[in-house]
Amino acid sequence: MICYSLNCAAGHEFDSWFRSSGAFDALLSSGQVTCPVCGRAEVQKSLMAPTVRPDRASTQPVSPPMSGASPAGPLSQPGSAAEQALADLRRHIEVNSDYVGMNFAAEARRMHDGTTPARSIHGEAKPEEARKLIEDGVPVAPLPFIPARKTN
Repeated sequence: MICYSLNCAAGHEFDSWFRSSGAFDALLSSGQVTCPVCGRAEVQKSLMAPTVRPDRASTQPVSPPMSGASPAGPLSQPGSAAEQALADLRRHIEVNSDYVGMNFAAEARRMHDGTTPARSIHGEAKPEEARKLIEDGVPVAPLPFIPARKTN
């Protein structure tokens, strides 16, 4: 496996792992390597420094620098104003609405029909369900993040 630092034509920087250099070249030439920010397929490798492991006698662990990562803190902390705004939006939605999970489409439809009291909800819906809600005039909007899932 090899990690490349990449840039898109719009100037976004990101890292991605590939099976090999040849695999990267094949995916790039077929247009399957795209920018996670803007979706552009015009991507190129940026200048990278190799990660060299110290000898076994050394006690200092080596962690490779990641482009876009905040040097001042862990990856769980927002690295930009846009990430902070998304984190604030997520927190606001989670505090001020009920999570209904995969029952979102059914619950939104019941509230729109008046069989359930109206309230703020968020959840998940299949693309076909969301499209049908919009076609039927149910006021819904996609969120710019994936709902938090409980894990073990």
